[in-house]
Amino acid sequence: MDSTIAAPTPTPTASDSTALRRLYFVRFAFAAVWAALLLASARTLNPLSATLLVIYPLFDVACAVVDLRSATAHRGPVRGLYVNIALSALTAAGLAVAASTGAPAVLRVWGVWAVTAGLVQLAVGIHRRVMAGQWPMIASGAISTLAGASFIAQAEKADASVSSLGGYAFLGGVFFLVSALRLRRADRITG
Repeated sequence: MDSTIAAPTPTPTASDSTALRRLYFVRFAFAAVWAALLLASARTLNPLSATLLVIYPLFDVACAVVDLRSATAHRGPVRGLYVNIALSALTAAGLAVAASTGAPAVLRVWGVWAVTAGLVQLAVGIHRRVMAGQWPMIASGAISTLAGASFIAQAEKADASVSSLGGYAFLGGVFFLVSALRLRRADRITG
C-alpha cells in the first residue's frame, strides 16, 4: 500500500491551494485548446494529430513536476506524483510509436494510460481530500479509469478513431476548472 495515502494528511496552507488553483486553471485552458485542435485534425491520424497526441502526456509531466515542487515543500502526495510523471513520460514515448501504426494502437496506449493515471489521480485526490476542490479530482480519476477501458475496447472496432480523445481531454479539463473554482471559493471563505 502506498504510504502517502495511509499517512496522516498534513493541513493544507493557503499557498498550497493557491498554487494548486493556478495549476488547475492552466490545465483547463490547455485541455480546452488541445481538445479543439485534436478534434479539428483527428479525422485521420496525421503528423499534426500525432504531435498533439504526444504533447498531451508531456504537458501532464510538466504539470506533475510543478505540482511535485509544491507537494514536496508541504509533504504532499509525492509518490503518486512521481508515478504520474513516469506513466505520462512512458505514454508519450508509447504514443510516438503507436501513432506510426494507426488509431487502434494509439487508443490502446491512451487507454492504458487513462486507466493507470486515473487510479493515481484518484489516490492523490483522496490523499488531498481535506482541501477544497478535490472531490472533482476524485471523480475525474474514477471516470478516467472507466474511459480508459472504453478506449481499449474502441481499439477493436474497424472504424477506430482518436477523435474521442478530444472529448476525454476536454472533460478532464472541466474537472480541473471546477476544482480550481472550488479552491478559489474556499480561499475566499477562509481568507
